[in-house]
Amino acid sequence: MRILITGAAGFLGSHLCDRFLAEGHVVIGMDNLITGNTDNIAHLAGRADFTFIHHDVTNYIYLAGPLDAVLHFASPASPIDYLMYPIQTLKVGSLGTHNALGVAKAKGARFLLASTSEIYGDPLIHPQTEDYPGNVDTIGPRGVYDEAKRFAEAITMAYHRAHEVDTRIVRIFNTYGPRMRLDDGRVVPNFIGQALRHESLTIYGDGSQTRSFCYVSDLIDGIFRLLMSDFTDPVNIGNPTEMSILEFAQLVNTLTDNPAGLVYKEDLRIKGDPQTRQPDITRARSILGWEPHVDLNTGLHHTIEYFKDRV
Repeated sequence: MRILITGAAGFLGSHLCDRFLAEGHVVIGMDNLITGNTDNIAHLAGRADFTFIHHDVTNYIYLAGPLDAVLHFASPASPIDYLMYPIQTLKVGSLGTHNALGVAKAKGARFLLASTSEIYGDPLIHPQTEDYPGNVDTIGPRGVYDEAKRFAEAITMAYHRAHEVDTRIVRIFNTYGPRMRLDDGRVVPNFIGQALRHESLTIYGDGSQTRSFCYVSDLIDGIFRLLMSDFTDPVNIGNPTEMSILEFAQLVNTLTDNPAGLVYKEDLRIKGDPQTRQPDITRARSILGWEPHVDLNTGLHHTIEYFKDRV
């Protein structure tokens, strides 16, 4: 297949490029580098089966030749990024998704949208199933990301129903691994960075809020299976093993031999930050035959090794 991946220089986009190239496909990567980094795809330079285009997908996308699939992963994805770029985040979720769908429609290509667990907001049910409509603050600071993705899902399904575009929607839960940015503000790089500098890990509040961490190779495999499937409704992809932020911090300190321990600070998290996050992956298991295989200790070991050269 000949595949377009937007956001190709980002954390997930670059791993997707690797996976599809390894499967023998031709990949066109596109990114405006607002949060992506060409270092993530530098190892692909010079390959005949990979092309990189520096382009902002909120502008019209033109590609010559046939196209078999479009994977739309362009977007700031961490709170520190979408709070810094709120308008750009809204535009890439709306205009960018519209343009990417337009390319898929014009080329007769399959389209896969990278959605997020954030469309569930601060959930009132636990764990979160795909039929849960969410509890989202539309005007809060996190709304620029949450609502961009909710709109992206809506326009994707509109193109599916009105234009018969062959669409897929993946709702991505917390994912970690090599190529995350050390300064992206999310808990995994924050804690690992502090631990490798032998600093106390910062716990906001009492650390009782929970997350479920999926290693990047597991997530990429789930996305690959979804694209190759015939299922058009949203699918949660994530690791259902849930733990508190306090437990996670203690684990990071243990794995890095960090003697500095923990420090508790006033809860300064962004308004609307979810207290709990755990995917129900029944649909992924039954339809895709997918579930995560990399345990947290193994995944963190690989991630810590990656960050050792970057602290």
